Formats: sequence, structure tokens, C-alpha cells
Amino acid sequence: MGLEMEEVAAREQGVEIYPLSRYYFGARDAAAVPRAVETAADRALRLKANFAARGLRTSVHGVLLVELFDHPHLLLLQLRNSSFLLPGGRLRPGEEDVQGLKRKLSSKLSVVGDPEAAAEDVDDWQVGECLGMWWRSEFEAIPFPYLPPNFRAPKECIKLFLVRLPMSRQFVVPRNMKLLAVPLSQVHGNAQVYGPIISGIPNLLSKFSLNVIAD
Repeated sequence: MGLEMEEVAAREQGVEIYPLSRYYFGARDAAAVPRAVETAADRALRLKANFAARGLRTSVHGVLLVELFDHPHLLLLQLRNSSFLLPGGRLRPGEEDVQGLKRKLSSKLSVVGDPEAAAEDVDDWQVGECLGMWWRSEFEAIPFPYLPPNFRAPKECIKLFLVRLPMSRQFVVPRNMKLLAVPLSQVHGNAQVYGPIISGIPNLLSKFSLNVIAD
């Protein structure tokens, strides 16, 4: 009965999805040494060093939806015309999930520079429900949507949150990245291209009533 009540509540509140044409997309200079150019070996060494110093790595990512051709689309970052990523990243030690995700969304999708403007932008993100959690047994292992009993010391916990977008907004991303709107129908079950987490997002959204608002 409790689960049924939660599903009914989720459908009643719904998720408003606004047209892609209502959003502005721009670009800004990338970081001096973009993390995207590091080799797999360098990344593994960095993650191992961070784990030794800080323990479990917790990452938070946002699920942002827009409308295009009367169909919901998922906003994804693409690096160097290859891998697809959800906007977000690693939490700082002791940082709360929602506040950390707001900080990451601002750093990845907004103009960076003015401290006051950045602080206002962080508070502007409407972070909602946690849609799911995944765990990695090793730094480069495939993530599991549960914590298996043989995971003695998981290396990373990955959390997805629904982010409700306003009717219009400005998105500004680093020049070494692209911000793409990908149809949910294309993402669904396509783990070969998008990986197990992103390809499972349509299933996680199935409990919501998606209200697509076209111009």
C-alpha cells in the first residue's frame, strides 16, 4: 500500500517539460588543464589517491528534461565527440547531496566568474527527488544499481536527482564539451552507447507524469 501511495503521489505532482527553444545555449572558455584529456591510467591513479585520502567517492548528477518534437529529451554533456555524461560530479568532503549538485550544475552549465552571480545561480536550481543510486566495486568497474554483499569496500556511490527546469534558462558550457538534447526513446536500453546508468533513466522516470508543454 505504501509503494502504491508513493507512485500515485509522483504521478499527481508530475514533471513539467518545456520546449528546447525557450532555453539559450552558449559557450565559455574551458579550464586551463581540462580533466577530459587525462589518460585512463592517470585517472585510475588519481582515483586511487583520492580514495586513500578521503575514502568512498560520492558523485551526484542531475536529470534535466526538455521538449523537442513533442517528445521528452534528456540533456547530456558530450566530451570530445565520444562519451556522454550527466551534469554533476564529485561531492566535497562533508558536502550535502543537494547543495553539492547545485554547485556542480552551476560549474558545468552556467557562467563562471562573478562570485555573487555564482552564489545566486547555485540557489536557483530546483533539485528534487533522488531517482536512484549505483555502486562501483572498483574505480573502473561497471556500476551496480544495488550494493552486492561481496562489495567489502565500494569505491564510489553515484546518485541521480531529478532537476526541474524553469520555463526558460541560460546554459553556458565549456568549449571542450557539448550540451546535447537526446530523446528518451534513443537513450532507453541503449547501454552500449550511453552506459548502464543513463540508459536506465527512462525506467526511473516511468513513475512520473511527464507533462510535455509545446509552444
